[in-house]
Amino acid sequence: MNGPQLSELPDDSEQLRPHVSSLRRRALQASELSAVRTFSDAFLCKFLRARDFDEELSLKLLLNYQRWRRESPEISTCLSPSSVLGLLNTSYHAVLPQRDHTGSRVLVYRIGQWNPKDWSAYQVFRVSLMTSEIISMETETQRQGVKVIFDLQGWSIAHALQINPSLARKISSVLSESFPVKVRGIHLVNEPMFFRPVFAMIRPFLSDKIRLRIHMHGADFNDTLSDFFSPPVLPPEYGGEGPCIEEACRDWTNQLLQSEKLLLQIASHPTGDIAIIPDEDPLISEKVETKPLSDG
Repeated sequence: MNGPQLSELPDDSEQLRPHVSSLRRRALQASELSAVRTFSDAFLCKFLRARDFDEELSLKLLLNYQRWRRESPEISTCLSPSSVLGLLNTSYHAVLPQRDHTGSRVLVYRIGQWNPKDWSAYQVFRVSLMTSEIISMETETQRQGVKVIFDLQGWSIAHALQINPSLARKISSVLSESFPVKVRGIHLVNEPMFFRPVFAMIRPFLSDKIRLRIHMHGADFNDTLSDFFSPPVLPPEYGGEGPCIEEACRDWTNQLLQSEKLLLQIASHPTGDIAIIPDEDPLISEKVETKPLSDG
């Protein structure tokens, strides 16, 4: 059975057992995870589905995820939606209610709603991570990934000055190789000419696969976006027939606020695997939901 077929199976399927057990065993043998005692099945399945059950690539992804969490505590340890509620209330970000024809989640970021005087680029980036943590728990999203629309109307020099090479590298890393979500497409609309230097700073850090999935639509995006998304998926502001963007942003903001406790648990957890509760040492010892599959 190949990767895509395995992805269709539930976490507790007997056919997934050897893959989950193998990834757990290999992860726990990694020197950088020497303090970790175990990982839950559901957590490991996120990484396996994100790489179509290629164990080598899944292990690399898992190690990269753990590494960026350790190396970027200024981002990874603060995942509180209420701390950026003012930004969310500007209708900056939405996960659209309907998936596209392939089953992908569709995310919209309206960059012009972000006032750099009020919110740092790190705070803005945290919003992306909050959403990514929540939707990566969805089995269908693990299988079919996400497509992202960045609306750059209102992009200014003040925005550009917030993006330094260090942050560009971290954004690129999470986009392409450090988060258990398949990025199926990145669509830029309303991009001004002076956005291109920032994109040029981010681009070298992206994998070839991600680069090929970036589409620039410009200001006349209604016709070209329709080549990728059917009308019921998109808001009217983007040429579609779905709920308006303000409603979609409001609904997703409410979803994030309802997930505040969960996100805070992920942020404070040593590995982000909240099915495993930290011990006092703080090594990881006890399972909260399901027992780990036997590696024997």
